[in-house]
Amino acid sequence: MLVLGIESSCDETGIALYDTELGLLSHAIYSQVAMHAEYGGVVPELASRDHIRRVLPLTQQILDESRKTLKDLDAIAYTKGPGLAGALLVGASIGCALAFTLKIPTLGVHHLEGHLLSPLISDTPPVFPFVALLVSGGHTQLMQVSGVGQYELLGETMDDAAGEAFDKTAKLLGLGYPGGPALSEIAHKGQPKRFKLPRPMLHSGDLNFSFSGLKTAVLTLVNKQTLDDQTKADIALAFQEAMVEVLITKSMGAMEKTGLTQLVVAGGVGANSQLREQLTRNTQKKGVTVFYPKLEFCTDNGAMIAYAGAMRLKHSPAGESCFTVKPRWDMEMLTTPESDKV
Repeated sequence: MLVLGIESSCDETGIALYDTELGLLSHAIYSQVAMHAEYGGVVPELASRDHIRRVLPLTQQILDESRKTLKDLDAIAYTKGPGLAGALLVGASIGCALAFTLKIPTLGVHHLEGHLLSPLISDTPPVFPFVALLVSGGHTQLMQVSGVGQYELLGETMDDAAGEAFDKTAKLLGLGYPGGPALSEIAHKGQPKRFKLPRPMLHSGDLNFSFSGLKTAVLTLVNKQTLDDQTKADIALAFQEAMVEVLITKSMGAMEKTGLTQLVVAGGVGANSQLREQLTRNTQKKGVTVFYPKLEFCTDNGAMIAYAGAMRLKHSPAGESCFTVKPRWDMEMLTTPESDKV
């Protein structure tokens, strides 16, 4: 089955071709970061308009790279939600229109399901069941993943997501947009132990997160300092160390609670080098194997949507007959493919 994947939930246009026998054939991503940087954050209307300009040229690009045509497609998967309503509508309308014209199935995919399953595209994928740490700009969750559509929420953020806290802290330091990567970059130049920031909910006894207080602590610290370049780097390092310690501690707690030995990290914050290095060391000590998606699949991308769609279509070959998007969509509302039920 050859599936075209369309991702347009926020500020990246991602298109991919996934073959259930041959694997990922081609994928392309266009980032709108340069456009939104002028405004200090994502402007939904501009994001939607740019997706309209990019989807079809990128689709043609990956078809050419794979030496395929639209007539070779067996199905189309698009991001149904969650995300920006206007941006989602671009991918949904183009995906459904193409599928209708080609007389092939189409399927709306949950954006977070795409991230959860993205490490399965790698050359050495995990096997079910595993624990997934999803850390992105909009979500921070720990999930037990027993199969496609079989997700149990173990813990989640009570306020800011990890990526959101990175971006807000970067803004406090005057690092511009997108803040997360910029903060991580200057943190490499920071002096350890100059500043100590709180580790919210580190000993809460559950697997939930809270990062709003950490951001407020940074604000208090910033107001007391003269922000030269070294001080910015030192604060960035202190923030990152606090964030990483909380994420690792909660992840190890989830492994202990479930008794599983595989941990998957997905989402944009999963590209953070300090998180990867320290998490790898901690999991090795505990006999846990950790899996990361390739860096190109940490951010939003069409490959994860094509793959998740292909897995879903194995159990529902007819796809969906309705055209809809869900800007707010709880993962617990996802249905489980019948043959995957335990």
